[in-house]
Formats: sequence, structure tokens, C-alpha cells
Amino acid sequence: MDLGLTGKAALVTGGSRGIGRATALSLAREGCHVGICARGQDTLDSTLAELSAISPNAWGVTADVTNREDVERLVSEASDNLGGLDIVVCNVGGSSGGGILEATDEDWMATMDINLFHSVRMIRATAPLMKERGGGSIVMVSSISGWKPGPGAQYGTAKAAEIFLASSLALELAPHGIRVNTVSPGSIMFPGGGWDRYQQNDPEGMARFLDVDLPTHRLGADHEVADVIAFVSSEKASWINGANIPVDGAQARPTARWY
Repeated sequence: MDLGLTGKAALVTGGSRGIGRATALSLAREGCHVGICARGQDTLDSTLAELSAISPNAWGVTADVTNREDVERLVSEASDNLGGLDIVVCNVGGSSGGGILEATDEDWMATMDINLFHSVRMIRATAPLMKERGGGSIVMVSSISGWKPGPGAQYGTAKAAEIFLASSLALELAPHGIRVNTVSPGSIMFPGGGWDRYQQNDPEGMARFLDVDLPTHRLGADHEVADVIAFVSSEKASWINGANIPVDGAQARPTARWY
């Protein structure tokens, strides 16, 4: 299916590894001019080399999405280098701290900052540019942890907040032609990721997890999430707005920490 994305300008945060990298590559293959940001220069450079082999319009920069000034710089430079912005994928996420009796206020705030408030900053910076262009698509990468409880309440709470944010901003920004959705992956395997490390450190625990909570007995792949994000970002999904789309293979629970 031709998604009609040729020539569109897309920016992916956390675009140098995992789901972010796969999303940037998927959008580039669909003909987008793709920009990415990352924390580290090495992974940024390696992913930009991959993107440049697909599209000569690839661009990227290091940025701290927990800093408002850095986000504003990122968006301004991305718009200048890509010729505007039509698609934004808020992919950065993570978690700090342990259970409720161990996690500090700072752990909770850091988790909300890297997930929810990073998305808020990105949307506040990019929505005016999209409004000027007559519309656009914003996709936040949430998680099934946003409604399937597991250990680490601060992470699930932040992801649930992203889902609500999308549903609310979809109403607010729809008059400007801007769609806002969330895509919620389940457990995704990619080299160097958390599940890759878990597989190496506890193969028996992983086997039990796959047997009990994954009906197809495997984890998802990053490209399986990326292709959904690309579709939701396209005009083929023009009537999808304010939605939360699980990409989890019917996964039951979001964590293997019970095994």
C-alpha cells in the first residue's frame, strides 16, 4: 500500500535505536524527509548513515527532550532542515525508581518528565508549525503498561497520561487539521534493548513469560510497531484521531517480573 507520504517531513524523538530507529527507517522508506534526535552522538551517526542510504534528506541532532530550550531548538532546526514538519513521533520514554515504597518523588517526576512532559513540550513546539501548514499528525508512543498494571506504577501512570493527553488534544487541535494518537506497544525485542538483556540474563524466566502471557510465544519486533506508526501518520488514517492503538500480539501482562 502506498501511504502517500512521499515528500512529507517527519521528526522522530529517540530515533537512533529500537522503535524510534525502526520508525524513522519505515517513514524514510515511505518517502518522508526524516529527522531524528538522540542523546548519544554514536548511535545518532550510525542511524543517520542508515537513513541516508534510503533518503538523502535525512537529518539529526543530539537533544535533551527534558529541556524546553533544547526541544525548541530541535524543532526549529528540524523544520529548517526538512522544509517544515508534517509528522511528529514522540518516542522517548523510560522509568526511574522501583516500587512505591522505594521510589522517591524525584523518581516519579523524572519518569513523568521523560514520558508525558517530553510529549507536551514537543506538541507545544510543533503544533504552531503544523497549524501554519494546514495540518499534520502527532503520534505518541505509549505502552500497554498504560492500562495493563504491572510493577513500576510511575511508568504505567505516565503512559496512561499520554493516552489521555492524545484523546484530549485530538479534540483541541482537530480544527487546525492536526491529528493526535497514541500507539501502545507490548514487549518489543530489539538488539541492546531491555528484553534482549533479560533474555540473556534469565532465559528460563523469559521462556515462562512467553508461555504464560504471549499467546504466539514470542515478543514483538520493532518494525511491527514502526509500520503501524507510519500508517497512523499517513492520510490513509485520516479518520483516526484521539485513538490508542495497541500493538502487542494480544499480550496479557506487560512485565515478566512476576516470574
